[in-house]
Amino acid sequence: MPAKLEKKLLHYTRKAIADYDMIASGDRVLVCLSGGKDSYTLLTLLDKMSRRANGRFSIFAYTLDQSQPGWDDSQLRQWLRQRKIPFEIERRNTYKVVTDKIPEGKTYCSLCARLRRGNIYRYAEENGFNKVALGHHRDDLIETLMMSILYSGVIRSMPPKLLTDSGKQIVIRPLAYCQESDIAAYAKRMEYPIIPCNLCGSQENLARQKVKALIASLAADNNKIPSNMLHALGSIQPSQLMDKKLWDFRALTIAETRNTGEPLLQPDYHEMPIMPRHELKP
Repeated sequence: MPAKLEKKLLHYTRKAIADYDMIASGDRVLVCLSGGKDSYTLLTLLDKMSRRANGRFSIFAYTLDQSQPGWDDSQLRQWLRQRKIPFEIERRNTYKVVTDKIPEGKTYCSLCARLRRGNIYRYAEENGFNKVALGHHRDDLIETLMMSILYSGVIRSMPPKLLTDSGKQIVIRPLAYCQESDIAAYAKRMEYPIIPCNLCGSQENLARQKVKALIASLAADNNKIPSNMLHALGSIQPSQLMDKKLWDFRALTIAETRNTGEPLLQPDYHEMPIMPRHELKP
């Protein structure tokens, strides 16, 4: 048992849960188990926490069989039964929908994720789960931020806690503070029966892989960059950005007056460069 590594992951998972009030007494948590290292780790940690909490909240593992070629969940079922974790594996042929609609060679991830998410929310609602736990970790959050900026032109990522559009479930990401490298090392030592994703795993040059490589190259020179990016997600300064929905630039005027009572001259903002507030002279 990788005790030291498990202790570290439990620490950061508990901290994220506490910081964002993710789980409360009486919650029924649907833990999404894809068969990958992240979701196995999430389920393991939440199972330990639930048992130590004497059942103040419950967990249930949900796996969506999307009818992908090569899918084999026999070892996953055995692993769950050995640990006495309640579960259901639901078969839905979303693979056919994705391959029918997406041209060959194009990335399946976006549509696949939407179909998977829709089935998860439906199942949670039908079975009375008020929380849905996903296995996204720190690196997922910062990579999504970079992808959104570079490829979509927006600043957004994955929030640690989110109310679904229906308002009937709350999505939580308890691994939000955990590093992927720690999760990978833990999963290897735990010898999880990983189920590979054959739908999109073979597609090369995905945008996320490029962003992952970019962040890794920057972190090689400064290992604080990933943690700084995560911190930035929780330290937004709207007045230093350009979103007119958050900051009323037209109403921004100089209200101070000189001793004479005359208003100060308003600068011509069309001629002035935009500078951070700390660089403006009084």
